[in-house]
Amino acid sequence: MFDGFKTFEIQTGSVTIRGVKKGNGAPFLLLHGYPQTHVIWHKIAPRLAEQFTVIATDLRGYGDSSKLAGGENHAAYSKREMANDQIAVMRHFGFERFYVAGHDRGGRVAHRMALDHQAQIQKIAVLDIAPTHWMYTTTDLEFARAYYHWFFLIQPYAVPERMIAADVEHWLRSKFGQWGRDRQAITDQAYAEYLRCFKDLDAIHASCEDYRASAGIDLQHDEQDMHKKVSAPVLVLWGEKGFVGRKYDLVKVWQQRAENVQGVGLPCGHYLPEEAPAQTLQALQQFFLQ
Repeated sequence: MFDGFKTFEIQTGSVTIRGVKKGNGAPFLLLHGYPQTHVIWHKIAPRLAEQFTVIATDLRGYGDSSKLAGGENHAAYSKREMANDQIAVMRHFGFERFYVAGHDRGGRVAHRMALDHQAQIQKIAVLDIAPTHWMYTTTDLEFARAYYHWFFLIQPYAVPERMIAADVEHWLRSKFGQWGRDRQAITDQAYAEYLRCFKDLDAIHASCEDYRASAGIDLQHDEQDMHKKVSAPVLVLWGEKGFVGRKYDLVKVWQQRAENVQGVGLPCGHYLPEEAPAQTLQALQQFFLQ
């Protein structure tokens, strides 16, 4: 799926981050979401690598990257720590300033990265998310029904872990079916890779810790930084057929958290890089090359 890309594993403190890299242009970091890996970018990363140096990683806790214990307050999976991993990866390759695009959980990591490391982030794209703090503090019945996993995955260990582990394939297919709008968009090869990685019990636990952190320490960090705005230009993309794009005025919401925001909806559900690869590629190229 990533022909010509070089696979790497980089030690960043106590964490090993796995990813792929290709290209010779401006550095461009691609981050994935739940319950996926860097593979979500496989349809567009090769095209981006014609114009950028593309680095696509597995977030800590996902794919083939390290799965740590969450620790006190689930702090090991705070978006601050997850962002620090990615800064270390980019510095390993000699990139002190770079572009970043994050889908789903990766967008939340990118948001925190742009707040904590403003000098490093030139431009940022967030795909199909509203800010974590906004979504939790404006929760209503419609959101709770559509995003019930936000409240299921944060339950104490090991309730969600054991329930998911009992039938991992059913869980993955139910999530892809619920959030996606094109059942053919996720290829058999990509799905097999997602399933391989998510069958790891440590990955299931780590992903729950990711959400537990978002409902706790991440909110604390967000509240401490409510006076700060992302200074880098922000592109907001969303699926017009998905929940987030229908529920929120995403450009308006992100304008509360960033100084320079533009956005557009694409004709798909939640998984933009797989459901609408041509449109996603075009939107990213227009924004990051302008």
